[in-house]
Amino acid sequence: MRQATAAEATRPKLLQAVIDSFRQPDLRRKLLFTFGLLVVFRFVAHVPVPGVDFDQLDRIFQNNVLLGTLSLFSGGALQNLSIASLGVYPYITASIVLQLLVPVIPKLQEISKEGEQGRLRLNRYTHWLTVPLAFGQGYGQLVLLQNQGAISNFGFSGPNLLPTLAMLVAMTAGTLFLVWLGELITENGIGNGVSIIIFGGIVASIPTVVGGSFLSGNPVFRILTVGGVAVLLVFAIVFFQEAVRRVPVQYSRSLFRGGRMYRQAGSSFIPLRVNSAGMIPLIFAISILILPFTVASYFPGSSLANTIRDLFSVTNWLYWALYFFMVVAFTFFYTMVIFQQQNLADTLQKQGGFVPGIRPGKPTQDYLLRVITRITWAGAVFLGLVAVAPYLIGLLLPGAGLSAGAQAISSTALLIVVGVVLDSMRQLEAQLLMRNYEGFLK
Repeated sequence: MRQATAAEATRPKLLQAVIDSFRQPDLRRKLLFTFGLLVVFRFVAHVPVPGVDFDQLDRIFQNNVLLGTLSLFSGGALQNLSIASLGVYPYITASIVLQLLVPVIPKLQEISKEGEQGRLRLNRYTHWLTVPLAFGQGYGQLVLLQNQGAISNFGFSGPNLLPTLAMLVAMTAGTLFLVWLGELITENGIGNGVSIIIFGGIVASIPTVVGGSFLSGNPVFRILTVGGVAVLLVFAIVFFQEAVRRVPVQYSRSLFRGGRMYRQAGSSFIPLRVNSAGMIPLIFAISILILPFTVASYFPGSSLANTIRDLFSVTNWLYWALYFFMVVAFTFFYTMVIFQQQNLADTLQKQGGFVPGIRPGKPTQDYLLRVITRITWAGAVFLGLVAVAPYLIGLLLPGAGLSAGAQAISSTALLIVVGVVLDSMRQLEAQLLMRNYEGFLK
C-alpha cells in the first residue's frame, strides 16, 4: 500500500486523487487522450456548413428560446450551424430505437445473446441507422432555419440541389465523426465517449450562456440565485442517481470434498436503482415535444401551424405540463423494458440464489417487479421535476428575470453533466484502487 507523505495528507482527497492520477503514466495518457479529443471536437464545432447568413442566424437564436436550448446541447455548434450541429443525438436516437426493437424482433434477440460478437453486430446496425436519422434531422433543422431566413439556396430542385446535398452530407458526416471520437475515448480514454462528447458541448456553452443571460440588470442577484438553485439540483441529482433499494439474496450451493457433499451458503443483495432509466426518458420526451413545433415550422403562413407553435412553445404552460407527464410515463416504460431484458429471476435461479421468503421462478420475478415499480415512482417524479425545473424557477422568482436564463441553463443539461462526472469518477476510482491509491469517492 502506498504511504502518503505529510504534504499529501494535508491536501483535499479529491485534489490528491487527481495528482495521483497524473502520476501514473497509463492514467495520465488516458486523461490527456480524452482532453485532446475534446479539443478536436471543439474545433469541429466551429466549422460551418456553406451558405449561411450568420447575422440573421444570431438574431434568430436571440429570439428563440427553443433553438437556444438545442444549441446548448450541441455546445454552440447549432448556433454556428457547423458540421457538428446535430451532435451525437442521431446516434443516441438510433441506439434507443434498436434497444426497444431487440425484445420485439426475434432475430435481434438471438443476436443480443451472442455475447461480444452480438454486441458488435448490434453496434454496427446502430451506426447504419444513424445515417438516415442524421440526414432527416439535418433536413428538419435546415428547413426550420430557411423559414427564418438564415440560409438560402436550399431545396432539392434546380440549382439548389447540390448546395442542399452538400450541407446535409456535411452535417451527417460531422455526426459520424463525433461518434467515432466518442468510441475512441471509450476505448483509449476515461469514461463513456459519447457521454463525454455531450458533456464537453454543454460545459463549453455555459460561459456564453452566463454572459448573455445573467450579466444584465441585476447580475449579482441572478447569478447567486441560479447558483444556489444549481447547487440544490446537483445535490438532488446525485442523491437520486446513487439511491438503490437493496433486495437481500441468499445463495446455496453444493461442494464435493473427500467424497462427501457439503452445502455452502452465502448472502448478497440485488441493487435496484431508484432511477434505472437515467436520462433516456428526458430525451424521449423532448424529442416528441419538439416534433409538432418543427413540423409546424415547415408551414410558416398557416394559421393552424401558428397555433401549434404557440401551444408547444417553451413559454406555454401546456408544454411543461406535457413534458412532466411524458417524462414520468417514459421513465416507467423504459425501466420496465430494462427489467424484462435483465431477467433477474432466471439468473438468480441458475446461480442457486433466492430471495428469502419468496419462491424461485415466477414468484421472484413478480416480487422484484412490485419492488421496482414502487421505487420507480420516486425516480419518475424526480425526473419530471428536473425536466420542469426551469419553468418552476421562472414562476417562483418572477422578479429575478430568471426565466430565459433558467431555460438556457437546462436542468436536463445539469443532469447529464452530473451523470457523466459520476461515471468518470467511478472509472478513475477503480483505476486508482487497482494501484493501491485512495480514490475520489472515499
